[in-house]
Amino acid sequence: MKLEHLLLGVLGVRPATGYDLKKFFDQHGRFMRSNTQMSQVYRALGRMTEEGWVVFEVEARPGPQDAKTYRPTAEGMTVFLDWLTGPYQPPTKFTDPEFGTRLSFSGFMTEEQILRLVDIELRARRDQVARFRDRDRSFPPSADFPFDLELGAAMAERLHRWGTADIDLHIERLEQLRSDLLDGTLR
Repeated sequence: MKLEHLLLGVLGVRPATGYDLKKFFDQHGRFMRSNTQMSQVYRALGRMTEEGWVVFEVEARPGPQDAKTYRPTAEGMTVFLDWLTGPYQPPTKFTDPEFGTRLSFSGFMTEEQILRLVDIELRARRDQVARFRDRDRSFPPSADFPFDLELGAAMAERLHRWGTADIDLHIERLEQLRSDLLDGTLR
């Protein structure tokens, strides 16, 4: 997931300045992409302008810098929509932000496209549980350094239970979202 895709999506909802985009990622978009720097936003906007994906209007402001308000072009929206509705390869970690980020731009998608995305994620997570839930998790130490085997094993078991509960809840939520999409109760 590239910063450019996220910027195009945000700008597709509402034109904004580079400052406004940075503020978005610091507040509303912090779970899409963490630690986005102002310099990254402006470099990406420069590349996107060169590519013809965004255009800007200059708004005179007091002080040394005028503000540029960016908006996507038709080509930029095509690039964004190709990413948004294009192939989705679920990452190894279900907590990776790409799935949720795509859902956050669902206003640009049809319900069928959202359903397809949910089905891909749901299938991947069910397969992941089937493949790894009951795996051999033993990892006996053989190092020359002190290691509290009992404490290590207890912590590993606790972390496994937490992970199991988290992915089960994720799957449950996906199933509910799928059901709500199919029966029309999402709206």
